[in-house]
Amino acid sequence: MTVITFDDNLITGNKTIDEQHKELIDRIQQFVSACESEDARVKAIKMLDYLDEYTEFHFKEEEKLQKDVDYPGLEEHIKKHEEFRHTIKELYDYLDENEGPDEKFMEQVKSMLLTGCLVISRHLTDL
Repeated sequence: MTVITFDDNLITGNKTIDEQHKELIDRIQQFVSACESEDARVKAIKMLDYLDEYTEFHFKEEEKLQKDVDYPGLEEHIKKHEEFRHTIKELYDYLDENEGPDEKFMEQVKSMLLTGCLVISRHLTDL
């Protein structure tokens, strides 16, 4: 079983954002676990819905915070959020086109979502 956890590399120093990132990582872990289980396709779609919903909530909160403090990297950060949204869409498309999550799908989940989360988070340490 793949284990994904929130660690010190993701800490931004902003309590609200750090708590939301912990929740996001927890949802990614639940998504990965669902993909590795029996009846993986159905569970993966449900967990992807769950992850997608929370991601939208978090991005809105994060972007509002950045606007409130006139964060200089806001436009670049919004682009990273768009890339993350695109990744989630690609994962939906993959599940739509295949019988279920396979090794290729799992590698895409781990590399794109976690790398994206880490890169996005590191930009926020100055808030």
